[in-house]
Amino acid sequence: MALNHIKAGVLDVAYEDAGPSDGRTVILLHGFPYDIHAYDDVTPHLTAAGCRVITPYLRGYGPTRFLSPDTVRSGEQAVLGKDLLDLMDTLNIPSALLGGYDWGGRAACVVAALWPQRVHGLVSCNGYNIQNIAKSGRPASPEMEHRFWYQYYFHGERGRAGLEANRHPYCKLLWQLWSPNWEFDDATYDRTAASFENPDFVDVVIHSYRHRYALVAGDPNVEEIEARLAEQPKISVPTVAMDGSGDGVISESGCAGHERFFTGPYRREVIPSVGHNLPQEAPEAFAQAILSLA
Repeated sequence: MALNHIKAGVLDVAYEDAGPSDGRTVILLHGFPYDIHAYDDVTPHLTAAGCRVITPYLRGYGPTRFLSPDTVRSGEQAVLGKDLLDLMDTLNIPSALLGGYDWGGRAACVVAALWPQRVHGLVSCNGYNIQNIAKSGRPASPEMEHRFWYQYYFHGERGRAGLEANRHPYCKLLWQLWSPNWEFDDATYDRTAASFENPDFVDVVIHSYRHRYALVAGDPNVEEIEARLAEQPKISVPTVAMDGSGDGVISESGCAGHERFFTGPYRREVIPSVGHNLPQEAPEAFAQAILSLA
């Protein structure tokens, strides 16, 4: 499949575009530390059903690049949502089905919450992914604090240096810890790990995991969006929230109780044994969740 490029907002976005151009548009968004290959086996199910499927590399990943050296290499939630909105505007997509997990699920939730008229439906792994930064200093249970070790590692310069020097073994370890029942091979990992060679990968990742704990300032160009997200806006679009029961970073109860955030039609699915990279581990289930909203 040919890779496309388009200038959207502050980025030159690299993305795949599959299926009929006049089909129902689906935008699929990957997380950290993954890339668009998470959807390699999801896309054929959707295009076979007549959908147009757009899968972009997020900022800091793969061939996507910043247009200016002066742009803040931010990874905060507001810029992820703004990147998605800018891409939709530039591609002249008035409304789409959004599917995502981890960072990608957060971008999808941001757009669904703040610009619901642009979202026909939402599939979000781990439910409501908008961060509550004001409460980020409150400790979680000891079990969850243990799972979040990788985030705290990035809070110091030792963590930045560690990611810079060991990005491939470090991210591979996260794959293994977060998806303990997924027997991926080296070729599968290496295909995605090439995206971590993006020159902005380390800066964007480090900023993301510091900003969510209010340790660094955000991009001033998205202050208004971040302020709206601080209000924890409800999501009114039709939504399927998905969890893998084998997720090694977010427990099976990841989106239990999150129904209170969704004011529109809402359904929760738990996929047995599946880990954090749900679309790549259970592509048919993820595709069917998308199609159920189409």
